[in-house]
Amino acid sequence: MLDVIVERIGEENVVQVITDNAANYTTLGQSLMGKRKRLFWTPCVAHCIDLILEDFEKKLKVHQVTIANGKRITSYIYSRIILISMLRHFTKEKDLIRTATTRFATTYLTLRCSNDCKIQLMTMFTSI
Repeated sequence: MLDVIVERIGEENVVQVITDNAANYTTLGQSLMGKRKRLFWTPCVAHCIDLILEDFEKKLKVHQVTIANGKRITSYIYSRIILISMLRHFTKEKDLIRTATTRFATTYLTLRCSNDCKIQLMTMFTSI
């Protein structure tokens, strides 16, 4: 399909093709570069980073434990309206959950935000 698109657009107008870096796309990219000498295939950087973060979570015990604890804390807070209200008060309207393009990036951004708000969270929980 990508080869047909390159053909329709014109090989001289296509410099680079960026895809997911799953095995089938890697094979496709290599094949396209072999057939079309002026074309470059590159795996998606966001996908590569997501795979790295996924490996961290799967293979590093400290990441597994930290992520599990972070999820428990955020779930606890966000399942109680009073705690959400207190969180917003103590953090000056900051949220802990930071959405990103990928699930693993979201996990690490949320951990970062929780760490950035660590003092406010401790103050919040000790004020109860």
